[in-house]
Amino acid sequence: MPIRIPDDLPARATLEAEGVMVMREADARRQDIRPMRIGLLNLMPDKVRTETQFARLLGATPLQVELTLVKMTNHVARNTSGEHILSFYRDWQDVRAERFDGFIVTGAPVETLPFEQVTYWDELRRVFDWTQTHVHHSFHVCWGAQAAVHHFHGMPKYPLPEKAFGVHRHLNLAPASPYLRGFSDDFAIPVSRWTEVRREDIPPGSGLRVLMESEEAGLCLLEDPAHRALHMFNHIEYDSSSLAEEYFRDLAAGKKIAKPLGYFPEDDPSRPPGNRWRSHAHLLFGNWINELYQTTPFDLEEIGRG
Repeated sequence: MPIRIPDDLPARATLEAEGVMVMREADARRQDIRPMRIGLLNLMPDKVRTETQFARLLGATPLQVELTLVKMTNHVARNTSGEHILSFYRDWQDVRAERFDGFIVTGAPVETLPFEQVTYWDELRRVFDWTQTHVHHSFHVCWGAQAAVHHFHGMPKYPLPEKAFGVHRHLNLAPASPYLRGFSDDFAIPVSRWTEVRREDIPPGSGLRVLMESEEAGLCLLEDPAHRALHMFNHIEYDSSSLAEEYFRDLAAGKKIAKPLGYFPEDDPSRPPGNRWRSHAHLLFGNWINELYQTTPFDLEEIGRG
């Protein structure tokens, strides 16, 4: 089955051009099945790019997925048009009475700030608590993952001496995990962050389990059974060109930035980078959605009550 998104969402044209099956809203209503309800709390500056990245991965499953775009209630996006936000996004305050099979919290360009100085931190903490009663399983990405493990487990983040930036080799530490079903022993994942969380800060007895890790970039993916969540500290959802765009943007702004490691062919920024993580990104999200489908209640009202 394809992913169900609004007919005029800009991501639709991109996904259809890539061959991703996208369902029209009218056709979805005619099918006598319950779609998987996935919420995307999009904290990234380029909303349209991020919507497309996650919709691409969610739409590559055999299940019908209904994607709801969510934003922080009082936060004003500066890099996406107000018309787009009004047309396609719902405030978290307006969806908090609803229930979701899955809920994704993205990264955000605030990682160098202390959590408590982020303007929407208090509301985000309420979102995390809400997922425990209204969401079957959550998926937190980059800063969103750092924020979640800080909120749920008190884990700190640490500034890095220089940006962790590039495509790094990661190890599969839990090949029997249903989330890593079909994964190879090692694989490449894009990394782009100024801070890190550390293995030694995982609280004893928390139940947190390290699924992926990199010798160069540290922790990558934690399973958190107690809070029904995955915490992904890197950007497996990135497009082929995402790191290049960040690199050239920072150069143009006069910022000190090294070339992303292991990314450009022969370390030459004039050559277009290849994508060595796409298949594993699809596999991870496909495994996640399969686990949602296998374990979520059929009756949405039963989600979070067990």
